[in-house]
Amino acid sequence: MSTPAANLSDTYRHKGLRRELLGKLRDMGIADERVLEAMERVPRHHFMDDAFVHFAYENKAFRIGAGQTISHPYTVARQTELLGLAPGAKVLEIGTGSGYQCAVLVAMGFKVHSIERQKSLYDKTTPFLKRLGYRAHCYYGDGYKGKQAFAPFDGILVTCGAPFIPEALLGQLAEGGKLIIPLDDPAAGEGKQVMTEVQRVDAETFTKRTHGTFAFVPMLAARSGQAI
Repeated sequence: MSTPAANLSDTYRHKGLRRELLGKLRDMGIADERVLEAMERVPRHHFMDDAFVHFAYENKAFRIGAGQTISHPYTVARQTELLGLAPGAKVLEIGTGSGYQCAVLVAMGFKVHSIERQKSLYDKTTPFLKRLGYRAHCYYGDGYKGKQAFAPFDGILVTCGAPFIPEALLGQLAEGGKLIIPLDDPAAGEGKQVMTEVQRVDAETFTKRTHGTFAFVPMLAARSGQAI
């Protein structure tokens, strides 16, 4: 099991490498400067094992233990951008993982609720986020079920590859809210997902758009119902 970086310094070199990374993300099409500014404020190397900190500002995913990864920076930026939300919005994250995406959401000014299914990651990440000052509500539980007690959410972001869209998550979206979820698609290739945006128009109506192919670790087996 990997652990977050023991050294929580954020040097001029780290900040310079972050700025270089953000330039690359702009070149790759990330246009929301609010997202980029939030990512500039969150030191990604704090969320990685010391063995990998020298690679923290490359656009790569890295293992964090329990069969999970810290996502590519581009993936974090793109999913956050697709939410299209203003500060103060309430967001549900499915898959806390290392806590990096969660920290970026908090830095965006969102009210964040985050669920992690892997107990070892939950036990490690929850106190670490608090230590770093990122105020999020973290829970150990089944992401397929969402968090009905705090619904509706203005946005729901799923950080692992899902075989289908869980019915519970659709039911917990506010009208006008978006679910951003990477969906398994055989046409995309093995181990690949299609980034899917589902927006709730009203109580019964949803629209769906896709935003290219990505690669995520799989969402653990569902304990609840299947939707669209």
